[in-house]
Parts: sequence; C-alpha cells; structure tokens
Amino acid sequence: MYPKTFRSTLLLGAGLTALLTAPASAQDETTSETLTPATTPRLEQASNDIIVTARRRSESAQDIPLAVSVIDAKQLDETGAFNVGRLQQLAPTLQFYSSNPRNTAVNIRGLGVPFGLTSDGFEQGVGIYVDDVYYSRVASATFDFLDVAQIEVLRGPQGTLYGKNTTAGAINITTNQPSFDFEGKAEISLGNFAFRQARLAISGPLTERVAARVAFSGTSRAGTIRNVTTGEDIQSLDNLGLRAQVLWEAADNLKITLVGDYNKQDANCCGSVFVHTGTTQRPLNRQFAALAAAQNYAPPSTNPFDRLSDLDSQLNAGNVIAGASLRAVWDIGPGTFTSVTAWRYWDWKPENDRDFTGLSIVALSQNPSQQDQYTQEFRYAYSGTAIDFVIGAFAFDQRIDTQGTEAQGRAASRWNIAPNNPLSLDPSVLDGLTARNTQFLESTSLALFGQLSWKVTDAFTIQPGARVNYDKKKGFYQRRVFTGAGVELLGTETDARSRAQLAVFQPQVSAPEDTDWNVTYDLTLSYALAPDVLAYGAYARSFKTIGINQNGLPTDANGQPIAAAGTIRPETVDHFEIGLKSQFWDRRATLNVAAFRTDIRDYQATVINGEFGVLRGFLANAEKVRSQGVEVDFSVRPSERFTAYVSGAYTDAQYVRFVDAPCPPELSGGTTAAPGQTPSAPGTPGGISPANCDISGQRLPGVSEWAFSFGAEGNLPATFLGKPGRVYLGYDGSYRSDFSSNPSPSAFTNVNGYHLSNFRLGFRADDGLNLFAWVRNAFDANYFEQLFVGPGSTGLIAGLPGDPRTWGATASITF
Repeated sequence: MYPKTFRSTLLLGAGLTALLTAPASAQDETTSETLTPATTPRLEQASNDIIVTARRRSESAQDIPLAVSVIDAKQLDETGAFNVGRLQQLAPTLQFYSSNPRNTAVNIRGLGVPFGLTSDGFEQGVGIYVDDVYYSRVASATFDFLDVAQIEVLRGPQGTLYGKNTTAGAINITTNQPSFDFEGKAEISLGNFAFRQARLAISGPLTERVAARVAFSGTSRAGTIRNVTTGEDIQSLDNLGLRAQVLWEAADNLKITLVGDYNKQDANCCGSVFVHTGTTQRPLNRQFAALAAAQNYAPPSTNPFDRLSDLDSQLNAGNVIAGASLRAVWDIGPGTFTSVTAWRYWDWKPENDRDFTGLSIVALSQNPSQQDQYTQEFRYAYSGTAIDFVIGAFAFDQRIDTQGTEAQGRAASRWNIAPNNPLSLDPSVLDGLTARNTQFLESTSLALFGQLSWKVTDAFTIQPGARVNYDKKKGFYQRRVFTGAGVELLGTETDARSRAQLAVFQPQVSAPEDTDWNVTYDLTLSYALAPDVLAYGAYARSFKTIGINQNGLPTDANGQPIAAAGTIRPETVDHFEIGLKSQFWDRRATLNVAAFRTDIRDYQATVINGEFGVLRGFLANAEKVRSQGVEVDFSVRPSERFTAYVSGAYTDAQYVRFVDAPCPPELSGGTTAAPGQTPSAPGTPGGISPANCDISGQRLPGVSEWAFSFGAEGNLPATFLGKPGRVYLGYDGSYRSDFSSNPSPSAFTNVNGYHLSNFRLGFRADDGLNLFAWVRNAFDANYFEQLFVGPGSTGLIAGLPGDPRTWGATASITF
C-alpha cells in the first residue's frame, strides 16, 4: 500500500491533470450549468424555483406543504460542506455529533438518535438516502459527498414515504446522473494543515442508448490536535471515494441505471483533549486530582485550545463503505413505476483510547464491525388533474457482526481499585485483563405505503398518507473475560484478586429478540392564499420501532443480567406543524415560516454507566419527550449581482418526564442511596448518590435553543486571464447558542454558544472556470463540538475542539 502522503499527492495530481487536459473546445462551448442533467433537480436561476423530490416526485420546493432546506452543489462546494458533518452550518435545525464515524449522531429539531455511544439495536430517527437508497446507520454515511447535485433536509416526521427510521426527518441526497452529452467537472483545493482535495466527474455516451458517469474524490489533511506521546497530529483526514453509474435507455419510456460506489477513510483519529475536572461524589482520594497525583500524572495542557493530547493507545478510524444499486424507472401512461434494488456494505476497524489520558488505564478498546444490508423498494407515482398519489412496498434485511476487545493496562489497578485495598498497589491485578465480546444483529423490515394528494379546488389540497411496518430483530451478545495470564474468569470466583477483576469485566451472554407491527399515518391540508403564497397544516402519527440491547444487559444486585431489559418499547410520535411559504418581489424574495410541536412517548434513550470496563451504555425508555419551536428561512436575489439568505430556528426540546434517568457526573460515584435515604448535594466527595435521577423538564442533549445560518454574495463583471466572467465576494456565517453535551444535563458538560464566519473571494468565468480563495472559521473562534465525561466518576471532562481557522484556494472547471 502506498504511504498516505504519496497517495494524497497522487490524488491531487490526478485532479490537476484532469483540470489541465479538459478539452478546450468543450470549455469554450459550455457553461457551468451543463454539469447538471435536465433530469437532475437543480436551481432555476431565472425564477429562483428549486425542484425537489421530497415527495418521491419532482416538484417545486415552494409548492409542497413541507418544511425543507435545499442546498445545491454550488453552495456545498464553495462553503466546504463536503460531508454530512458540515451541513449543520448551513441548516440550523440539523445537529451533528461525532466522536468517531461509528459514534455519530444526526438529529433534526433535537430528535433522532439518543445522545451518546451508538448501539446497533435501535433505529436512527433521521433517515439518510442517496439516490433513493437507504443508509441504515449514520456511520455508513460519513463519507465525503461525491458528485452531488442537491441535498434536501426534510424536517419533521417523514414516515409515510421514507419509513419508520424518519421520526425526526430525512436527508435526501441526489447525485448528478449520466448524460448523453459529454460533460464533466474537475476541481482541486489546497490549504493549511496540508489540506488537499481533488475531485473529478466525467459523463458521456457509450452508445446511442447507453451513457456512463464516473466520479472520484480524494481528501487529506493533517490533524488539528498534537499528540505529545506519539509526536503525531491526530484528527486528520484521509478519504477516498469512487462512484460509477451506467444508464441504459432500454426504451423511450424505460431507463435502467446501475450504480457502484466505494469509499475508504483511513484517518489518524479519533482523540480528545483535557478540558477540566469537576467534583463528583466519589471519595476525594478516588477523584481525578488525587489519582493523577498518586501516579505523577499531569495532562500536557490545562488549556484545551492549545490542542495538545497525550493519548497512549493506538488510534484508528478505518472505515470502508461500499455498495451497488439497480434503479429502473418505467413511465406507464400517466404514472411512473420505480424499482430500486440495493446492497450496502460497511466495514469499521476502530482503535480508541477510552480513558482520555496518557496513563495506561484502558490499554485497548476496539469493536470492529461488518454490516451487510439489502433493500428493495417498488413504487408507482401517478399525476392527474385532481389527484396525485404514490403507492409502494419496501423490504430491508441487515446483518451486523461485531468482535470487541477491551483490555486494561498497568495503571488500571491504581485507578479502579479503592486505595484502602492493597491490591490497588499491584499493577499485575488488572494489567492485561481482557474482555472479548462477540455479537451480531439480524434485522428484517417490511412495509406497504401510500400517499394521496387530492386537489379539492385549485387552491385547496388534502394530502393523507399511511404506512404499515413489520419489524423483526434478533441479537446475540457474549462477553468472555481473561486475566493477564490468559486464565478465563467465569464470574463465580470468590478470591479477592478475582473479585477485583470481575468488578471491572463481568462475563455475560444474552440473546434478545422481538417483533413489532406499527402503522404510520399523516394528514396535511394546504391552501394557496394567493399566487406564490401557500399555507399548510399537518398532523403525523409516527413510530420508531422496537429496540434491543445489543451491547449487553444491565445487571441486578446479584450481578445477573436483567432479561426484561433485552428489548425496549417502540417510540410513539405525535407531530403538529403549521407553515407558510411565500415568494414576492417578482419571486426575487422567498420567505418560509414553520411552527411545530413533536411529542414522543417511550423515547428511546441511552443510559450511560460511568465505570471503567463494565457495560458503558444501554437503551431504555424515557416516558415522554417534547420538541417545539419556530423556523424561518429567508432568501433574496434582487439582481444577478447579489444574493443573501438567513435561516433561523428556535427549538425548545426537553424531557417532559424521565424519572429514572442516569445521573450527571456531579451526582455520581458515591454510595448508592438506600430506600428512604436522602442523597447528598451535588459534588459532595464521599457522598450518597441517587440510584437514578429525575431529569423531567430539563433540555435534551445537543440542542441549542437558538441557531442561525446566514450569508451573502455579490459579484461584478470582470475579465481575468483573458476570460470574461464575474469576480465575487461571499460570506457564510452560523451561530449556535449553548447546549448540553451529556444525556443528563450537567454543569460540567455545557458547551458555550459560538459563531463561525467563512469568507470566499474568487472569479467565475463564463466558460465554467472558477478560481477562489477561502477562509473558514475566519476569526479563529474557540469552540467544542462535544464534551465527554471520563469513565470512573473521577470528574474528568475531555473534549473535541472544533476546527481552528483554515484557509486555502480552489480551482475548478466545468466542461
């Protein structure tokens, strides 16, 4: 295998070669708009009309009674939003959190995925679709965007058309399709932190009936955090993507497209930095300061924005995402029949440092996984004078296998065993203690769905929809425990040394399984108050299906797994929304407003266990959760010389009732309160901790009350390099107010609000050439993407700083 630096240089060279060798005649005769085929949704510049496929058919975004944010290829390219994680700067109601590709959450309006460590046993609440293909895990969609034409962020439940996995919304990604005219685009970017990105897309005919499109993307960047232990920079990028499509026009009314893609990530990732400590209810001699002093340990810096880490375990975020699909579109009279057959594969090879320090406490933590997913969807869309409808069927089958290894290091005894126990002074007690975990998940889902639009009058439309879902889930989990000498512990040992080891890792076997039926339905009423003014109101009853505890079960007082915790109840979602969509000033200005309320019963939450080695998290039901708020989207284009936009969201998302939630770190680590015993005040060393906490009325994690995206671009006619075109200056900004970074809100893990500013200055030639310089996080704002509670209730808080100021330049040519 080539070294990473050589491979990155090779990718950059490929993009540069394509840029320099693009046919001059093609450059002279085409414009930037020719990249997008007529069959691909795109922005019609003359009318500000955006075509979307949010309802599984092509429509104007302003004509559909649905809150949707649309981000086109130009905005993605020029703002550097080349993956899902960067979309949240452009869509304020989208939240993205990732400590590594697997532990990634994408939420909309504060809902979607429980905050914390990912479990395969539950569904995500924000569905991700690429050209109609469903990506069942957020982690399997963490690739760089490749030859994307448009991204639609659908806000609110989309269960009728998109399935049980969309209780909070959906992200609908459309790529550029093969064309029968030769066309393409080549792009290269260079920046600080050794940033290099090369992208290439070429499309054209193979025969009179067959066309093909090939796209390539390569991204590399040095890390933004310095690991003083290894001398390496971590949080790097090293991504490779390939996508090939072949379109066969088998008949005038039948198109068949075969698609294959391969994406590989090989980053030196993922790490953290020391942020601060807080006082928990553990005895003082078992809190971070005392434990660190006992081993002469100090973090490399107490200022997290020095971006210094000292993690001593190997880090890796190896990720391979691949798949193939076959899509057939058959026009039958007034309607269109579509079949989408797809296979997706995901291979995850992680290595982590779960103690967040330079001490060898957790020496090894890795849970490699392999996923195979098969989907089949049939649907028929009919368009008539008074009635439109979509009906269809969907089938899903998935298998995930995971092989976990967790091992303790030489510092573990001092850290995990109470200081008054002589075993705490013997490193060999826990050094090499290893848990080997084997697990699998088999998941099957079937559905029938339909949605009807009845145009009662030219102005008034009634749109009902329904979906019937069947789900079956079957899991297996086994944990075997071995001492450093290789002796297996069965959990029945009674000697002091074995009991100290079993307090860290307990053997366990569980095999949860369950089935579930549910019905999703919605009703939307819309009324055209005037030309280009649409009012709508919607109600949706949606579900997130059963979950199973795939990573092991909590135990009772005798250390036995609680079998009843093997499965969790489905979520029941009631959603209400009203909205107004309008265009005015000869459609130069667009103003959309939506107000919503979503109530969820039996919310599927993650319960975190703060101890080393033992079960780190499992799923449970919170009684009720609510998210409500208001969203405003405004854009204006008074002339071809200037555009501006602002999007804002107020989101009030909270636990309405969750009386047995995990406690925040300031209430953890002490002696568990007996019945009738009053817990100590938060942060009382050696105090009494509640067995669980009532967090009813508190905010959901990861949700900012206020979030905004805003920007503008102006241009003037100019000639550069002998080419006529426009010089332009653009700005994009985003703001988020503070949010909680722990499932149970804690003063220790509150992330302060922050504002980011991005600028670009460039020249767009009329023949498709685009040259621009850019700077992102221009004012070098210090902010955290996420904070982490260190294990062991020691009060350690680690964090992941957001990217510092980055700058660079991009050259692209559309031909």
